[in-house]
Amino acid sequence: MDHAPGTRSGVHPDDAEIGRRFAAGEEQALAWAYERWGGQLHGMAVRAFGPGPDAEDVTQQVFIAAWTGRARFRPDDSPLPAWLVGICRHKIADAWARRDKQRREAEAALTEAQARPGGPVTAGVDTAATDRVLLLDELDHLGQPQRGIIELAFFEDLTHAQIAERTGLPLGTIKSHIRRTLERLRARLEVDGAALHA
Repeated sequence: MDHAPGTRSGVHPDDAEIGRRFAAGEEQALAWAYERWGGQLHGMAVRAFGPGPDAEDVTQQVFIAAWTGRARFRPDDSPLPAWLVGICRHKIADAWARRDKQRREAEAALTEAQARPGGPVTAGVDTAATDRVLLLDELDHLGQPQRGIIELAFFEDLTHAQIAERTGLPLGTIKSHIRRTLERLRARLEVDGAALHA
């Protein structure tokens, strides 16, 4: 099998050259960056969240953010791995903040539901509050990029076009992910919500 220049059969460029090519928008440089530093960034995310989907999501988000924001990267001012580590720290902090917000919202919704007259969960419970708990729980089960897309749409109020620009994914992909995810969430709310309110 023939290998393209710069792949395993050849010599990889050094960090500085990868940084220059990354800033210039060469997709091969993105692949090299992932191959060279993806493990280190994933390790940071694993230390923050433990192994599993959260760490994988953060690692993916770092490279999406770096690639879509590469116009801000200055290879002469900072090496690419240091820039990626900085993005990773921000993504970890964002993920913790989002987790904390979701936990507080879920706790508030539960408290609100339990405080309603009528004792334990009955038909008198606040439907919006319980639906919100189910929605937050279902979000925890979504993989990427669906979860990130839904969070951008509903927590950050971005339009489909803005999400496509932020993630670098095609607009049609964004729309289909949102449609399929909403159908899945609706089915979950109908099934679990009916059981909860029964």
